Amino acid sequence: MRQHDRFFIGGEWTAPAGTGTIEVISPHTEEVLGSVPEGTEADIDAAVAAARKAFDHGPWPRMTPAERAEKLGRLSAIYAERQQEMADLVTAEMGSPILFSIFGQAALPQMVLQYYVDLAASYPFEEERPGMLGPVTVTREPVGVVAAIYPWNVPQFTLMLKLAPALIAGCTVVAKPSPETPLDGYLLAEWIKEAGIPDGVVNIVPAGREVGAYLVAHRDVDKVSFTGSTDAGRKIGAVCGQQLKPVTLELGGKSAAIILADADLAATIEGFKMASLMNNGEACAAQTRILAPRSRYTEVADALAAMVTGLAVGDPADYGTEIGPLVARRQQERVENYIRIGQDEGAKLIAGGLDRPHDRGWYVAPTVFGEVSNDMRIAREEIFGPVLALIPYEDEDDAVRIANDSSYGLGGSVWTADVDHGVEVARRIRTGSCGVNLYVLDPNTPFGGYKDSGLGRELGPEGLAAYLEHKAIPRPA
Repeated sequence: MRQHDRFFIGGEWTAPAGTGTIEVISPHTEEVLGSVPEGTEADIDAAVAAARKAFDHGPWPRMTPAERAEKLGRLSAIYAERQQEMADLVTAEMGSPILFSIFGQAALPQMVLQYYVDLAASYPFEEERPGMLGPVTVTREPVGVVAAIYPWNVPQFTLMLKLAPALIAGCTVVAKPSPETPLDGYLLAEWIKEAGIPDGVVNIVPAGREVGAYLVAHRDVDKVSFTGSTDAGRKIGAVCGQQLKPVTLELGGKSAAIILADADLAATIEGFKMASLMNNGEACAAQTRILAPRSRYTEVADALAAMVTGLAVGDPADYGTEIGPLVARRQQERVENYIRIGQDEGAKLIAGGLDRPHDRGWYVAPTVFGEVSNDMRIAREEIFGPVLALIPYEDEDDAVRIANDSSYGLGGSVWTADVDHGVEVARRIRTGSCGVNLYVLDPNTPFGGYKDSGLGRELGPEGLAAYLEHKAIPRPA
């Protein structure tokens, strides 16, 4: 049991304003594994005030980028030493298989943090330009107090996409974890304190949706960065637009994996274990639309069904597990409802279905639908679970058309024996990232989406630019 009765505000463990609590339930055992206080509007006021004070009067924005990088380098070193503890905790909270957690829930967040620590040495925070009327100094200054609202599926990774660049920029942060996964934020807060990050620079308040909306609209918040559903992103974007407040939105996806006719099928199907089913399918960039050429459709369907049926489904803390439970009962019910929808729409169930793999825990059998048309709901709506839709196509142009026929544009991939040609096909896909023979997020490259998948980019130098304002200082010739 991990029980907390305070919030991390102003560098201290602060008593909550309210009396509500959030229970964290194990998705594997359905038993309580921890609790934290539930944040209220008064707690958000306190956290924003602490961040505002740290930004307006504290040392953090006035340090050089190198000085901030030195402090964050200490945090990165602590994180690197204790990754296993973080991986174990996130696996317990949300059911991510431990082998995925070690990489995606712990090592990758630390890599993102270290990337921005290193980037601080070369990023052009200030430059001289020859203006038309005389020399100009262009400075890039921190945007201010940042509200970082992040989801339960990869909580440390999505937080670090916001926290690391914001802190290197000189911003201060109020972070709001999802109620399903607040415990890892407390562990990170302990490391932040140990690293010597100044008081008020990072504040963490777990809370529900309504309190999150209050944080978004708070007049002392200068920027919002949100990862979550498209519906929530639209509401947040509307509020920020009304206030003329900058916002980054990383939202949903329904990414397509295009198998070209010359693809090595065995290697491709093995690649889908990560590209399509990573983190139990609870990933916004998961390749859940599988596009196969008609000429190889039966071969692909058989191989995909065999792979999915052979996956080890069980205790996420077991190193042999490939698919764990979904995060909550409501998520289990949501995914099962989509399986019913697929059956009702006339898609062919070729693996998995509604028989639960275990009596206890929020498990769903990995499922594949065949003969899916791209107008079906299971091909157009984000399911966020281990459910794949196999869609046949006639030729390469047809595959590109189907891939682009989506309201989303977050991820994607092309699988082929000719990598150069795969790159050319990837260029035709209207999406923020599209891998060839893999799908991976690299800290050095921008991540984000077209269309309903969001606004702005995270990761890479582009992710740092999102937390900076530009100031021009012209001088006489």
